[in-house]
Amino acid sequence: MGNKNINKNSIIILLGLAGFIVMADNWVVSPILPAVAQNLNIDIAKAGLLITAYMIPFGIFQIIFGPLADRYGKKQVITCSIIMFTIATGLCALGSSLTNLAIYRGLTGIFAASVMPISLALIGDIFPMEERQQAIGTFMGISFLGQGLSMAIGGTIAYFLNWRGVFIAYAVLSLIPTILLIANYKKISSEKNPNSKILKPYFILLSNYKSLFTYFIVLLEGIFIVGSFSYTGSYIAKIYNFNYFSIGMILTAFGIMSVIGGRLSGKLANKLGQKKVLSLGLIFASVADIIIFYFGSNIYLLVLGVGLLGLGFILTHSTLLTRATGFAQKARGAAMSLVAFCFMGGGGVGTAIGGKIIVSYSLNSIFIIYGLALLVTLVLSFLLIRDV
Repeated sequence: MGNKNINKNSIIILLGLAGFIVMADNWVVSPILPAVAQNLNIDIAKAGLLITAYMIPFGIFQIIFGPLADRYGKKQVITCSIIMFTIATGLCALGSSLTNLAIYRGLTGIFAASVMPISLALIGDIFPMEERQQAIGTFMGISFLGQGLSMAIGGTIAYFLNWRGVFIAYAVLSLIPTILLIANYKKISSEKNPNSKILKPYFILLSNYKSLFTYFIVLLEGIFIVGSFSYTGSYIAKIYNFNYFSIGMILTAFGIMSVIGGRLSGKLANKLGQKKVLSLGLIFASVADIIIFYFGSNIYLLVLGVGLLGLGFILTHSTLLTRATGFAQKARGAAMSLVAFCFMGGGGVGTAIGGKIIVSYSLNSIFIIYGLALLVTLVLSFLLIRDV
């Protein structure tokens, strides 16, 4: 439905800024982990627990926040969460031991979990179906630009300041969407369903083949696309021996093409149909992995591959997200939480499997294996999702 109280493009920018900060925060610890370990006088293996402390609650609370937003209101829950996210991020700068820093990162992960699914549910409420894919694509593109820039941002700030400065900078940056949300709070419409349950919507969504198969493809997308992207920075470091800033700049091609593709996805879907856009996305992502595998030693072709991976991701994901917004209007928060859970969970699984592949074969081999797996995912999408 439409919203006359706030410009729809403004709400996309507002939510996109929140998504940008959260997705950048997802990866912020990786480049500063050695500095944290040295400062707290612990080894890298123990410091790695900070990543786990964030990711576990981030994954679990994806499932919880959607139904909460359906029941108590999307703008209410996301505004409260982004305020708490800002505070928790700032607290991380005060961490004096592994224990309290892990607690602060855990709190950050809890409240960060709300932003993506609730933002997508809000977009589903505000935008009619013919405008929804472009809106979702734009939001996701801005958000994943944050992920692409995260290593460069974190590495640069840590280089000129220290690891605590990274968390202070992120807390300050997150004040921007926080203030904008508070300032526009009354202008944002937010549907409530007081009778919404926590688990019941998920049973309904997973018992319907149409939604079940969509979530399955989202899971595979997360495994193979996020799994590929997770090791792209390591691949660049190994081949070129670049620093974090240079690696981050190359990975920015993923985010830039996500933004461009996000703006194009809705227009392409209206012109070609969602099924063709979904197919194009999976093909582009597959070709990107294959380019990196065969031609990654050529810097120009490497950048092309990273950019194409971003384009493939956004065309695929925006199509699947748009489809999911239509599954349960009264429980749209739950529907989008399940998408986020499958996608992020798939990314975690893909990253873990990728680690095993690297140990058994080589770092480079993950790209050809996941590239071919994306072609299998394309075939499965044809067989399982016939009505997009």
